[in-house]
Amino acid sequence: MGDFDEARAWMVERQIVQRGVRDDFVIEAMRRVPREAFVPFDLREFAYDDTPLPIGGEQSISQPYIVAKMLAAAELQPGDRVLDIGTGSGYAAAIAAEIAGRVDSIERDASLAEGARERLQRLGYENVEVHVGDGTAGLAAHAPYNAIIAAAGGPRVPQALRVQLAVGGRLVMPVGSSPSRQRLVKIVRRDEHDYDEHAFADVRFVPLVGDDGWPAPGGVPHADSRPTPEPLASTPATPEPAALTPAAPEAAAPEPAALELALRDAAEPLPDIDSAEFAASFDRFAGRRVVLLGEASHGTSEFYRARAAITRRLVERHGFSMIAVEADWPDAAIIDRHVRDRPMPGERSRPFRRFPTWMWRNTDFMGFVAWLRSHNALHRDSETRFYGLDIYSLSESIDAVLRYLDSVDPAAARIARERYGCLSPWQKDPAVYGRAALSGGYAQCEEHVIAQLGDLLKSRLDYAREDGERFLDAAQNARLVAVAEHYYRAMYYGGPQSWNLRDTHMFDTLRHALDSRGPQARVVVWAHNSHIGDASATQMGRVQDEINLGQLCRAQFGDAAALIGFGTHSGTVAAASDWGGPMEVKTVRPSLDGSVEFSMHGTGLARFLLDLRPGVHDALRERLRAPLLERFIGVIYRPETERYSHYAEASLAEQFDAFVWFDRTSAVTALPVSADEKYHAAETFPFGV
Repeated sequence: MGDFDEARAWMVERQIVQRGVRDDFVIEAMRRVPREAFVPFDLREFAYDDTPLPIGGEQSISQPYIVAKMLAAAELQPGDRVLDIGTGSGYAAAIAAEIAGRVDSIERDASLAEGARERLQRLGYENVEVHVGDGTAGLAAHAPYNAIIAAAGGPRVPQALRVQLAVGGRLVMPVGSSPSRQRLVKIVRRDEHDYDEHAFADVRFVPLVGDDGWPAPGGVPHADSRPTPEPLASTPATPEPAALTPAAPEAAAPEPAALELALRDAAEPLPDIDSAEFAASFDRFAGRRVVLLGEASHGTSEFYRARAAITRRLVERHGFSMIAVEADWPDAAIIDRHVRDRPMPGERSRPFRRFPTWMWRNTDFMGFVAWLRSHNALHRDSETRFYGLDIYSLSESIDAVLRYLDSVDPAAARIARERYGCLSPWQKDPAVYGRAALSGGYAQCEEHVIAQLGDLLKSRLDYAREDGERFLDAAQNARLVAVAEHYYRAMYYGGPQSWNLRDTHMFDTLRHALDSRGPQARVVVWAHNSHIGDASATQMGRVQDEINLGQLCRAQFGDAAALIGFGTHSGTVAAASDWGGPMEVKTVRPSLDGSVEFSMHGTGLARFLLDLRPGVHDALRERLRAPLLERFIGVIYRPETERYSHYAEASLAEQFDAFVWFDRTSAVTALPVSADEKYHAAETFPFGV
């Protein structure tokens, strides 16, 4: 079995079967059709990811799950005559052709139609005919049809399509009052004039342009392409986990306004972060052993300030004695020495000097470090320790890879930079992924890179052994040696394996630190929402087989762990456009309609706390169990591809124990690190705080 065959089998099991599709014809057809043949060559390695992919002409190939859901709803049978509207790449037509007797497919874009026609013929689909024309008019000459499937959203179901259904025929199509947001509608023709109709899922498709659809740009109804500001084709806004039962219409999802009202009723308005009352709202979690505080970006001032305020209260009022953050252990150890007034290890006394420097070298974190040093000075018998959880020197390791590749193969270095820009599983820009496809030169560098990273690790461990106050004890060092090559090799190629190794490492480091301080030790953790929100409640876990720190903490500590997420609607953020690129202050786009952030913005509240624990707001929790889009911005932010790059589906009620909302936020203020500013306080960070 080849790599694509294995990926296809995994896709069908994880994305189709486990998400509730039960139609055996569709499942078997998807096992046979090679999706890699329907995507651009440089995107083939992502053919079986759970995402649409661009195919040219501002169009996308539909994601596998939504294709399966629509075809299952259409109840295709052997021998059926099928009308497929919006040929695109021809993928959905090929799936239908595996089941049906004949498939007619209509595409407005002549170049896309020709490409699909050649592709289908090359793959041997002789029962498919591709036509260029207006899909809203259907194909009366070949009607009636047993099934009609439309891969574009219209303001209504065109009358021509209704009448071209055979009695007993099924039509599945996205319909909505907005060109960018619809609900999937299923129509069954009972007799000449009688139709059953119901909606069953929220989706976002490209607009259906035509005489009985949306007008083309400028009001010209017969343009050659359907425009979209972002690729939207077949993106589910709230996919439903259960299989469609045609005989019993599914309950409609709550209207956004209803969700906004429910959120507003449950929301606890928060005072300004600088108010003494702000952090008091979090005393309800003071009895937990592990309190994990998230962030929706790595460059938002309000998230840092809020976490600092909550942490100060948990330390001062409730006896928390450890702080662990999403940072490299050696760099965090410098901060730990500083806040406990311990001797510094010479030349390695300037932490966080690699990309992304602003993540910890910013004025908000600088202020927190100053407070922690002052607090410890007054409590020498019960000092609060500061730890880094991340894999040994992740940023320094990446820098080592890039420096090596720059010297031996600049083209491979460019590929590496783009690939590292997509390290996080929720940052998916197919165009960047495609450019980062493995080349021969990239692959040939692997052994040298792994060897170099091994040398880097050994030097750091040698340093740890020489250090009077070792970074890790012998057991932890031995574990790092065992995992290092595996992790670095996975990191070099990217994918879920590297993510899982990294978060498992962070959890093991956290657990080891807790054990070293005794059974009464309690810790506050700062990390991104993608690390601290339970991955099993998100697209990461449900589709991509990824685990994370929050999920592992829940499994280990149960109710003794509190997972608290943070979010925002708009404002500014400090981020880069590519890995290793300069920090920019970027405008955060207003959250997408259909996202959990959009509904929170709809409450009209500037700041609030949402308690998601069972027994508190159970009616709202039940609403928020359904998957909604959720935004994740990391050290990289690409607004131009935001739907692909920064949104994933998640069940908020299962992901977090609480959620903190700031409607409008601002970027952190970074500290300069250039050599010509050596006398600035930032250059002596953390000593200048």
